Amino acid sequence: MDTLPTFLTGPCEQVETIYVTRQMNAATRRVPFQKKIGAGLTVKEFKDSISSGKITGHVGLEQSIQMIADTLGWKLDEIKVDKPEPVVLDKDAASEAIKVPKGNNAGSKQMAYGVVGGKTRITMDFKAYIGAPEEFDSVDIEGVPPIHKKISPCVHGDHGTIAMTTNMIPHVINAEPGLKTMADLPIPHATPAHFGKYVK
Repeated sequence: MDTLPTFLTGPCEQVETIYVTRQMNAATRRVPFQKKIGAGLTVKEFKDSISSGKITGHVGLEQSIQMIADTLGWKLDEIKVDKPEPVVLDKDAASEAIKVPKGNNAGSKQMAYGVVGGKTRITMDFKAYIGAPEEFDSVDIEGVPPIHKKISPCVHGDHGTIAMTTNMIPHVINAEPGLKTMADLPIPHATPAHFGKYVK
């Protein structure tokens, strides 16, 4: 939710706002993730678990906003991160491991905002719940020119994390010492040549 939007601003002469959405069907993810977003709990249990820190919902929206703003040279006045909210469906839903009766919590949704001069310049819209009708990542940039990009289905987080970590190894090895963000390193790409032949 940060490197891709940043990359997509490359063709822009001017950027006014960035709106990033990630929606996933948690039924296709690992069970610990489903539990982290409170799938199957009652709404009260979900809210109590969020308040107590027993479950967290998504983590990293604030950091993604800060990275985008820093890369574009925007000095944010404020980053607002809403508390995770329950997602309640009007029908039963289920994964292989968790059943979600109608009226119970199917997952979580959360919004975050980067604000400059009272105007929201960056918006993060995260939704993960069992039974989501569509999985997608989208980036909407209002500027010159405007850019609207949608990836469907969304990139699977488990595979994406493993691949990104592995594919960045050559770039990290060759980087100058110091703390780096993705914006400081070369464009990520698959690196099968560094790790041997792909075997089916």
